[in-house]
Amino acid sequence: MHIHLHALVAAVFTLGHVAGCNRPPAQTSPRYGAEPAATSTPGYTLAVHPLHNPARLLQAYSPLVAHLNSQIGGTRIALEASRDYATFESKYRARRVELLLPNPWQALQAMSCGYHVIAMAGQPEDFKGLLLVRRDRPLASPADLKGLAVSYPSPTALAACIMPQTFLHEHGLNVMVDLDNRYVGSQESAIMNVYLGLTAAGATWPPPWRLFQQEHPREAAELMVKWETAPLVNNAVMARDDLPPPLVAQLRTTLLELDQTAAGKAILAHMEIARFLPATDASYEVVRQYVAHFERAIRPVEQP
Repeated sequence: MHIHLHALVAAVFTLGHVAGCNRPPAQTSPRYGAEPAATSTPGYTLAVHPLHNPARLLQAYSPLVAHLNSQIGGTRIALEASRDYATFESKYRARRVELLLPNPWQALQAMSCGYHVIAMAGQPEDFKGLLLVRRDRPLASPADLKGLAVSYPSPTALAACIMPQTFLHEHGLNVMVDLDNRYVGSQESAIMNVYLGLTAAGATWPPPWRLFQQEHPREAAELMVKWETAPLVNNAVMARDDLPPPLVAQLRTTLLELDQTAAGKAILAHMEIARFLPATDASYEVVRQYVAHFERAIRPVEQP
Protein backbone atom coordinates (compact mmCIF):
# COMPACT_ATOMS: atom_id res chain seq x y z
CA MET A 1 0.00 0.00 0.00
CA HIS A 2 1.47 3.34 -1.06
CA ILE A 3 0.95 5.08 2.29
CA HIS A 4 3.21 6.17 5.10
CA LEU A 5 1.78 4.60 8.25
CA HIS A 6 4.38 5.74 10.79
CA ALA A 7 1.88 7.91 12.62
CA LEU A 8 -0.99 5.44 12.38
CA VAL A 9 0.83 2.47 13.83
CA ALA A 10 1.82 4.59 16.82
CA ALA A 11 -1.91 4.33 17.71
CA VAL A 12 -3.08 5.50 21.09
CA PHE A 13 -0.67 6.16 23.93
CA THR A 14 -2.09 5.83 27.40
CA LEU A 15 0.51 7.66 29.41
CA GLY A 16 -0.89 9.19 32.59
CA HIS A 17 -0.77 12.89 33.22
CA VAL A 18 1.65 14.25 35.79
CA ALA A 19 -0.39 15.84 38.52
CA GLY A 20 0.45 19.30 39.81
CA CYS A 21 3.23 21.70 38.86
CA ASN A 22 6.56 20.86 40.38
CA ARG A 23 8.96 23.77 40.47
CA PRO A 24 12.60 22.69 40.09
CA PRO A 25 15.41 25.24 40.00
CA ALA A 26 15.91 26.99 36.67
CA GLN A 27 17.95 24.92 34.21
CA THR A 28 21.43 26.29 33.59
CA SER A 29 22.51 23.90 30.84
CA PRO A 30 20.95 22.95 27.52
CA ARG A 31 18.46 20.11 27.27
CA TYR A 32 18.99 18.22 24.01
CA GLY A 33 17.81 14.92 22.65
CA ALA A 34 21.42 14.04 21.87
CA GLU A 35 23.55 16.37 23.95
CA PRO A 36 26.68 17.98 22.52
CA ALA A 37 29.71 18.79 24.63
CA ALA A 38 28.77 21.00 27.56
CA THR A 39 29.36 24.74 27.21
CA SER A 40 29.05 27.71 29.53
CA THR A 41 26.32 29.24 27.34
CA PRO A 42 22.93 29.20 29.09
CA GLY A 43 20.63 26.74 27.37
CA TYR A 44 16.85 26.72 27.01
CA THR A 45 14.47 24.20 25.50
CA LEU A 46 11.48 25.04 23.31
CA ALA A 47 8.87 22.27 23.44
CA VAL A 48 6.22 22.31 20.70
CA HIS A 49 2.98 20.41 21.12
CA PRO A 50 2.34 17.54 18.66
CA LEU A 51 1.19 19.49 15.62
CA HIS A 52 2.85 16.78 13.50
CA ASN A 53 4.74 13.56 14.07
CA PRO A 54 8.09 14.27 15.81
CA ALA A 55 10.27 14.02 12.69
CA ARG A 56 8.06 16.39 10.70
CA LEU A 57 7.73 18.80 13.62
CA LEU A 58 11.51 19.04 14.01
CA GLN A 59 11.82 19.70 10.28
CA ALA A 60 9.17 22.43 10.43
CA TYR A 61 10.45 24.26 13.53
CA SER A 62 14.23 23.86 13.26
CA PRO A 63 14.58 26.94 10.98
CA LEU A 64 12.81 29.05 13.61
CA VAL A 65 15.10 27.86 16.39
CA ALA A 66 18.18 28.44 14.22
CA HIS A 67 16.96 31.98 13.58
CA LEU A 68 16.35 32.65 17.27
CA ASN A 69 19.84 31.42 18.09
CA SER A 70 21.34 33.68 15.43
CA GLN A 71 19.46 36.74 16.68
CA ILE A 72 19.73 36.34 20.45
CA GLY A 73 23.27 36.34 21.75
CA GLY A 74 24.56 34.57 24.83
CA THR A 75 22.01 31.74 24.84
CA ARG A 76 21.37 28.49 23.06
CA ILE A 77 17.80 27.31 22.37
CA ALA A 78 17.14 23.66 21.58
CA LEU A 79 13.96 22.29 20.00
CA GLU A 80 12.12 19.36 21.56
CA ALA A 81 9.28 17.35 20.03
CA SER A 82 6.91 15.01 21.90
CA ARG A 83 5.50 11.72 20.69
CA ASP A 84 1.96 12.55 21.88
CA TYR A 85 -0.11 15.10 23.77
CA ALA A 86 0.24 13.44 27.16
CA THR A 87 4.03 13.48 26.92
CA PHE A 88 4.05 17.15 25.96
CA GLU A 89 1.68 18.08 28.78
CA SER A 90 3.83 16.25 31.36
CA LYS A 91 6.74 18.55 30.46
CA TYR A 92 5.11 21.81 31.46
CA ARG A 93 3.40 20.27 34.47
CA ALA A 94 6.84 19.30 35.76
CA ARG A 95 8.33 22.66 34.56
CA ARG A 96 11.00 20.71 32.69
CA VAL A 97 11.23 23.09 29.72
CA GLU A 98 11.68 26.84 29.62
CA LEU A 99 9.75 27.70 26.44
CA LEU A 100 6.49 26.28 25.10
CA LEU A 101 4.34 26.37 22.01
CA PRO A 102 1.09 24.84 23.33
CA ASN A 103 -2.44 24.81 22.01
CA PRO A 104 -4.77 27.32 23.69
CA TRP A 105 -6.19 24.83 26.20
CA GLN A 106 -2.69 23.71 27.16
CA ALA A 107 -1.75 27.39 27.52
CA LEU A 108 -4.34 27.73 30.29
CA GLN A 109 -2.88 24.72 32.08
CA ALA A 110 0.67 26.01 31.67
CA MET A 111 -0.30 29.38 33.19
CA SER A 112 -1.11 27.58 36.43
CA CYS A 113 2.39 26.08 36.33
CA GLY A 114 4.13 29.43 36.03
CA TYR A 115 4.34 30.02 32.27
CA HIS A 116 3.20 33.25 30.60
CA VAL A 117 2.13 34.04 27.05
CA ILE A 118 4.56 36.18 25.05
CA ALA A 119 3.01 35.85 21.56
CA MET A 120 0.35 34.08 19.50
CA ALA A 121 1.53 31.67 16.79
CA GLY A 122 -0.65 32.34 13.76
CA GLN A 123 -3.81 34.19 12.82
CA PRO A 124 -6.85 33.45 15.02
CA GLU A 125 -9.02 32.73 11.97
CA ASP A 126 -6.77 29.76 11.11
CA PHE A 127 -7.52 28.07 14.44
CA LYS A 128 -10.65 26.06 13.73
CA GLY A 129 -11.68 22.44 13.72
CA LEU A 130 -12.12 20.45 10.51
CA LEU A 131 -14.09 17.24 10.14
CA LEU A 132 -12.85 15.13 7.23
CA VAL A 133 -14.71 12.30 5.51
CA ARG A 134 -14.02 10.11 2.49
CA ARG A 135 -15.52 11.48 -0.71
CA ASP A 136 -17.14 8.10 -1.38
CA ARG A 137 -18.91 8.04 2.00
CA PRO A 138 -22.52 9.32 1.85
CA LEU A 139 -22.74 11.57 4.91
CA ALA A 140 -25.18 14.41 4.45
CA SER A 141 -25.34 15.84 7.97
CA PRO A 142 -23.57 15.45 11.31
CA ALA A 143 -26.50 13.31 12.48
CA ASP A 144 -25.38 10.66 9.97
CA LEU A 145 -22.37 9.99 12.19
CA LYS A 146 -24.57 8.50 14.91
CA GLY A 147 -23.27 5.03 15.79
CA LEU A 148 -20.05 5.53 13.82
CA ALA A 149 -16.39 6.06 14.75
CA VAL A 150 -14.66 9.45 14.70
CA SER A 151 -10.89 9.86 15.08
CA TYR A 152 -9.11 12.68 16.94
CA PRO A 153 -5.44 13.22 17.88
CA SER A 154 -6.15 13.54 21.62
CA PRO A 155 -9.00 14.38 23.99
CA THR A 156 -7.08 17.58 24.89
CA ALA A 157 -6.58 18.77 21.29
CA LEU A 158 -8.57 22.01 21.20
CA ALA A 159 -9.03 22.67 17.48
CA ALA A 160 -8.86 19.00 16.50
CA CYS A 161 -11.12 17.52 19.18
CA ILE A 162 -12.78 19.86 21.66
CA MET A 163 -14.06 22.26 19.02
CA PRO A 164 -15.28 19.50 16.62
CA GLN A 165 -17.03 17.72 19.50
CA THR A 166 -18.69 21.01 20.44
CA PHE A 167 -19.81 21.39 16.82
CA LEU A 168 -21.28 17.88 16.78
CA HIS A 169 -23.02 18.51 20.11
CA GLU A 170 -24.55 21.70 18.72
CA HIS A 171 -25.84 19.69 15.75
CA GLY A 172 -27.79 17.30 17.91
CA LEU A 173 -25.39 14.46 18.70
CA ASN A 174 -24.76 13.14 22.20
CA VAL A 175 -21.01 12.98 21.67
CA MET A 176 -20.28 10.55 24.49
CA VAL A 177 -23.14 8.18 23.65
CA ASP A 178 -23.82 8.44 19.92
CA LEU A 179 -20.20 8.26 18.70
CA ASP A 180 -17.31 5.82 18.93
CA ASN A 181 -14.65 8.42 19.83
CA ARG A 182 -11.12 7.24 19.03
CA TYR A 183 -8.08 9.20 20.25
CA VAL A 184 -5.30 8.03 17.94
CA GLY A 185 -2.23 10.00 19.02
CA SER A 186 -1.49 12.49 16.24
CA GLN A 187 -3.05 14.74 13.62
CA GLU A 188 -1.77 12.54 10.80
CA SER A 189 -3.19 9.41 12.41
CA ALA A 190 -6.59 11.07 12.77
CA ILE A 191 -6.57 11.80 9.03
CA MET A 192 -5.19 8.40 8.02
CA ASN A 193 -7.88 6.59 10.00
CA VAL A 194 -10.46 8.23 7.74
CA TYR A 195 -8.53 7.46 4.57
CA LEU A 196 -8.24 3.78 5.56
CA GLY A 197 -11.94 3.59 6.43
CA LEU A 198 -11.24 2.83 10.08
CA THR A 199 -13.34 5.84 11.11
CA ALA A 200 -16.22 7.55 9.33
CA ALA A 201 -14.83 11.01 10.07
CA GLY A 202 -11.64 12.47 11.47
CA ALA A 203 -10.95 15.75 13.20
CA THR A 204 -7.94 17.95 12.50
CA TRP A 205 -7.26 21.64 11.87
CA PRO A 206 -5.95 23.65 8.89
CA PRO A 207 -2.10 23.44 9.17
CA PRO A 208 -1.89 19.60 9.42
CA TRP A 209 -4.53 19.22 6.71
CA ARG A 210 -2.61 21.56 4.35
CA LEU A 211 0.58 19.61 5.05
CA PHE A 212 -1.14 16.27 4.45
CA GLN A 213 -2.42 17.54 1.09
CA GLN A 214 1.13 18.56 0.12
CA GLU A 215 2.83 15.37 1.25
CA HIS A 216 0.11 12.82 0.36
CA PRO A 217 -1.82 14.35 -2.56
CA ARG A 218 -3.16 11.02 -3.81
CA GLU A 219 -4.59 10.03 -0.45
CA ALA A 220 -5.82 13.57 0.29
CA ALA A 221 -7.74 13.62 -3.00
CA GLU A 222 -9.98 10.87 -1.62
CA LEU A 223 -10.87 13.00 1.41
CA MET A 224 -12.82 16.21 1.86
CA VAL A 225 -13.56 18.74 4.58
CA LYS A 226 -17.22 18.08 5.26
CA TRP A 227 -17.71 20.46 8.21
CA GLU A 228 -15.68 23.11 10.00
CA THR A 229 -16.10 24.98 13.25
CA ALA A 230 -15.99 28.70 13.94
CA PRO A 231 -12.45 29.95 14.78
CA LEU A 232 -11.18 30.80 18.27
CA VAL A 233 -7.63 32.02 19.08
CA ASN A 234 -4.40 30.45 17.87
CA ASN A 235 -1.59 28.62 19.64
CA ALA A 236 0.52 30.42 22.22
CA VAL A 237 4.23 30.97 22.71
CA MET A 238 5.03 30.88 26.43
CA ALA A 239 8.03 31.50 28.66
CA ARG A 240 8.59 30.08 32.15
CA ASP A 241 8.41 32.69 34.88
CA ASP A 242 12.06 32.34 35.94
CA LEU A 243 13.56 33.30 32.58
CA PRO A 244 15.50 36.60 32.47
CA PRO A 245 13.11 39.41 31.41
CA PRO A 246 15.56 40.79 28.79
CA LEU A 247 15.70 37.36 27.13
CA VAL A 248 11.90 37.12 27.07
CA ALA A 249 11.67 40.61 25.57
CA GLN A 250 14.20 39.67 22.86
CA LEU A 251 12.32 36.49 22.05
CA ARG A 252 9.03 38.38 21.75
CA THR A 253 10.50 41.06 19.48
CA THR A 254 12.24 38.51 17.24
CA LEU A 255 9.04 36.51 16.79
CA LEU A 256 6.85 39.54 16.10
CA GLU A 257 9.26 40.88 13.48
CA LEU A 258 9.64 37.60 11.64
CA ASP A 259 7.14 38.41 8.88
CA GLN A 260 8.97 41.62 7.94
CA THR A 261 11.73 39.96 5.88
CA ALA A 262 11.80 37.43 3.06
CA ALA A 263 13.95 35.08 5.14
CA GLY A 264 11.52 35.36 8.03
CA LYS A 265 8.55 34.64 5.79
CA ALA A 266 10.28 31.48 4.58
CA ILE A 267 10.72 30.36 8.20
CA LEU A 268 7.04 31.00 8.86
CA ALA A 269 6.07 29.03 5.75
CA HIS A 270 7.91 25.98 7.14
CA MET A 271 5.60 26.11 10.17
CA GLU A 272 2.39 26.87 8.25
CA ILE A 273 2.12 30.15 10.20
CA ALA A 274 1.37 33.51 8.57
CA ARG A 275 2.90 35.52 11.41
CA PHE A 276 3.32 35.78 15.17
CA LEU A 277 0.97 38.25 16.86
CA PRO A 278 1.13 40.18 20.15
CA ALA A 279 -0.67 38.32 22.95
CA THR A 280 -0.75 37.98 26.73
CA ASP A 281 -2.34 35.59 29.21
CA ALA A 282 -5.52 37.67 28.97
CA SER A 283 -5.80 36.85 25.26
CA TYR A 284 -6.71 33.28 26.24
CA GLU A 285 -9.52 34.07 28.67
CA VAL A 286 -11.98 33.35 25.84
CA VAL A 287 -10.60 29.79 25.78
CA ARG A 288 -11.22 29.40 29.51
CA GLN A 289 -14.88 30.31 28.94
CA TYR A 290 -15.14 28.04 25.88
CA VAL A 291 -13.69 25.05 27.75
CA ALA A 292 -15.90 25.67 30.78
CA HIS A 293 -18.96 25.48 28.52
CA PHE A 294 -17.60 22.34 26.85
CA GLU A 295 -17.06 20.60 30.20
CA ARG A 296 -20.55 21.50 31.40
CA ALA A 297 -22.21 20.31 28.21
CA ILE A 298 -20.10 17.37 26.99
CA ARG A 299 -17.25 15.93 29.10
CA PRO A 300 -14.16 16.74 31.15
CA VAL A 301 -11.31 17.76 28.85
CA GLU A 302 -8.93 15.34 30.55
CA GLN A 303 -10.24 11.81 30.38
CA PRO A 304 -10.11 9.71 33.58
